[in-house]
Amino acid sequence: MKKISLLVVIVIINMSTLLGQEKMDEIPLNENTLIFSKSTQYAFETIDGKNTLVLNGRAEVKNAFFSNGTITVDVLANQKRSFAGITFRKQDDTFEEVYIRMHKSGEPDALQYTPVFNNESNWQLYPEYQTVAITKNEGWNTLKIHVMDNVAEIFVNGKSMLIVDDLKTDHKAGSIGLFALFENRFANLKFSENKKVINAKKQDDKTIEGLITEWQLSDPKPYNEVDDFDKLLNVAHKKNVKTESNGLLLISKYVVKPSRGMYERNSEDYVIVETSIDSNSEIIKSFSFDYSDKIIVYLNGELLYIGNNGFRFKNIQYKGHLKMDTNRIPLKLKKGKNLLQCIVVEKANGWGLMGRVTDL
Repeated sequence: MKKISLLVVIVIINMSTLLGQEKMDEIPLNENTLIFSKSTQYAFETIDGKNTLVLNGRAEVKNAFFSNGTITVDVLANQKRSFAGITFRKQDDTFEEVYIRMHKSGEPDALQYTPVFNNESNWQLYPEYQTVAITKNEGWNTLKIHVMDNVAEIFVNGKSMLIVDDLKTDHKAGSIGLFALFENRFANLKFSENKKVINAKKQDDKTIEGLITEWQLSDPKPYNEVDDFDKLLNVAHKKNVKTESNGLLLISKYVVKPSRGMYERNSEDYVIVETSIDSNSEIIKSFSFDYSDKIIVYLNGELLYIGNNGFRFKNIQYKGHLKMDTNRIPLKLKKGKNLLQCIVVEKANGWGLMGRVTDL
């Protein structure tokens, strides 16, 4: 399980005390209690004496406003490739999401957390919130989430498997729901709401030399492969944006991707991410970075780098996770202001960039 600070351990202990004894309210799985997204396929059936929902897509619970508490659901064992999970604190198209992949039982990414911004998943950007989980090959598996302020503890079949110590959407409350990709069967959806709040402040991260924490971000546009990449730079810049403390820029948090919500069926879109670098003299610096999915890097209008870190680009198992310092190129700075521009192209699974400028 992911290593966590003592502060978060104390919070989780308090969560268990506050939430473990709560009375759970069951949500009947029917059309009176659920709202389904437009493309969702669903059916209601009785199996094993349970009222069940067969789902391929997303279902949102009507009038269930959730902040802190517990959510639990049973998922029928399924060895076919599929995803089955819980969404919470949903506001519009942004929410927190946890899911199990029962066909990956025992593997390092069988259980995953991701924030969804503007209807786009970002699991590629958070490998630290993916872990091993053991699920049953037959019968029902129980997925449970304790949520307290910005911390979530996730259980599979009664065992604590993952602690998310910094929920990413910044939402304090919102609706709850169910998520399935490639169809799964759910039963016994329950939740409790706890009004007690613990403000668990994450410990400050270690300072990273030369980290870029602020960028300018353009509006997104559809991307088409071209020979002249310079033409792509003609996009109006609209906003200043900030990264997470580790330098990760969550692009889909700030812009709405033109083609979204369809995973690998999305079309590619791009943004321009840029920053100014002031230099007292002509000097060569180092730009260390990583990105998803593709990138084209310019300095003062000169093309420096073209790369592809897309899901399954290198092989069918390649996930396209990000890690600082994966790529490194020299920046020949002139005296005065220098413009560093990155064309960042995305199809699905996490639109991100991180970078830092240091001495060679």
